[in-house]
Amino acid sequence: MKNYLKVKNVLDQILALILLIVLFPLMLIIGIIIKMESKGPVIFIQDRLGYRGEPFKFYKFRSMVKEAKNLGSGVYSFKGDPRITRFGRIIRVTSLDELPQLGNIIKGEMSFIGPRPTLINHPWPLEEYTDFQKERFTLRPGVTGLAQINGRREILWKERIEWDVKYIHMMSFKMDLYILYKTIGIVFGNKKNHNIKKTDEK
Repeated sequence: MKNYLKVKNVLDQILALILLIVLFPLMLIIGIIIKMESKGPVIFIQDRLGYRGEPFKFYKFRSMVKEAKNLGSGVYSFKGDPRITRFGRIIRVTSLDELPQLGNIIKGEMSFIGPRPTLINHPWPLEEYTDFQKERFTLRPGVTGLAQINGRREILWKERIEWDVKYIHMMSFKMDLYILYKTIGIVFGNKKNHNIKKTDEK
């Protein structure tokens, strides 16, 4: 696993750089539309827990109105949430809002596949994780992972973390390809989309 992890980290950064170059025109267009539609920054930046539980700045395209967290529902969104812009709904449904995380991968803060990075104090503070649950922080967090293809927000946090730890013990190139394949199916099938059920901006 250690040998694959070294290769995985290098491949992640190389692939992320290639995708960033290829997708830059699309990202530029997305940024312009976001800026034209509503006031506020193009990129949504949020503190998340990363490798070894260290906080890092997590990037997404902004899909909500400016200062959305101060407008009544905090970091949580829900179906029909009026804080989500019209274009924001489109990039959420298509997962295009995740594209800025290519920058996180290039910086070595994230991977394509791994445990999804959690908020600083949600579902609970780092010190309240059990030793077993803290294993999820022994890898770089991912854009998608085993928990995301096995229920995502439809399962309890305890179960999500169990999937994360299971991935760490089963991690392989074959496993990563499987997760990527299933993720693409979910995105294009529009399944388990976070505009359907109550969730936070993840």
